[in-house]
Amino acid sequence: MSLITTLANDAKKASQRLAVLDTQTKNAVLKDMAAAIRSNKETIKQVNEKEVARAREGNLDAAMIDRLILDDARIEAMAEGIEVIINLDDPVGQERVIGTRPNGIEIKKMRIPLGVVCMIYEARPNVTADAGALCFKSGNAVILRGGKEALDSSLAIAGLLQSVLEQHGLPKALITVVPDPDRALMQELMEQRKFIDVIIPRGGEGLINYVTENSKVPVIQHFKGVCHLYVDKDADLTKAMNILLNGKTQRTGVCNALEGLIVHEAVAGDFMPKVASALKQHNVTVHVNEKGAAYFVDADVITEDAYGEEYLDLEIAIRVVDDFDGAIRHIADFGSNHTEVICTENAETAARFQRAVDASVVMVNASSRFSDGSQLGLGAEIGIATTKLHAYGPMGLESLTAEKYLVNGSGQVRD
Repeated sequence: MSLITTLANDAKKASQRLAVLDTQTKNAVLKDMAAAIRSNKETIKQVNEKEVARAREGNLDAAMIDRLILDDARIEAMAEGIEVIINLDDPVGQERVIGTRPNGIEIKKMRIPLGVVCMIYEARPNVTADAGALCFKSGNAVILRGGKEALDSSLAIAGLLQSVLEQHGLPKALITVVPDPDRALMQELMEQRKFIDVIIPRGGEGLINYVTENSKVPVIQHFKGVCHLYVDKDADLTKAMNILLNGKTQRTGVCNALEGLIVHEAVAGDFMPKVASALKQHNVTVHVNEKGAAYFVDADVITEDAYGEEYLDLEIAIRVVDDFDGAIRHIADFGSNHTEVICTENAETAARFQRAVDASVVMVNASSRFSDGSQLGLGAEIGIATTKLHAYGPMGLESLTAEKYLVNGSGQVRD
């Protein structure tokens, strides 16, 4: 067998063993994984620093470099994310009653692992720990195919997790990093429908489209994050400014950063001059419609077809709208089903917004930066699904399981 087929076959066999592992044992393994990451922090950093240096020498864009970096805080966050997962309920084996049929047949559903999950991602070495821990707790083997920029860091992290697995007498194939970034191997990976149950790509729009168009294995898509903040006529403008600056400037190269600002014309006169001043202080490039252009000195006035960009930088598209319905239409036309935010003190308007907007996360008076598995109490996330094939939004433990029917009878036969 080829390298990829061997890896996939080994993962499938390993997943069958993990599927019946008890929660107590899984949690003990995860505790040791978190400890292994902490105790080997310096080794991880040394490997990662070399990769970051190569990325800078190769002129990798700033957003990708930001995702690649593993500093003390991010390594600690990996360990803490695993510990949070330990404390979460294990979904595997959970049952719910559907009901009893007139003939006496009892019907339930039970949560089960998906089987083998394949992650295809770009420069995000922390995904190795997040995905490894989430898949392990939810009873799935995982195959990780990262970009060449983060391969050494991913292999270093995976090696630690595999050592813990072996210490507990479990197959290291439960967490596998493809050791060669050759694109031909990625194509072969996407053809392993006999062994791989689902593929989850994370990265730029080009990667997502490539995987979606070429995979023979079902794909859970994580498309671009074009997230908006709508400042309503009943907004607290101090809250709105804090949410805007946090969403746009705190960390630009992530999918939950703000890329669009929509402002109700009733508050534009008060709010937009402050926006212009604040964004200038933070060196944010502004693109704006004609209605909002008067509030800026040197903003780029854009047409309708220029909205919907994922900048991943200190850059934002702004639109002043006539009313609430104008904001909803803008989001419908240019959003990416990721995260949308409204700032308003009107509870009825907030409820209308949350009902009307089609996004995996819809927030009221909170930063888009909270659209993240760890921030929403999932411990970590394996991705943010922007399609609706069984999962929508940040994917935690439950999203990595399916349900099967349990049917119990007493000898009934069908007429």
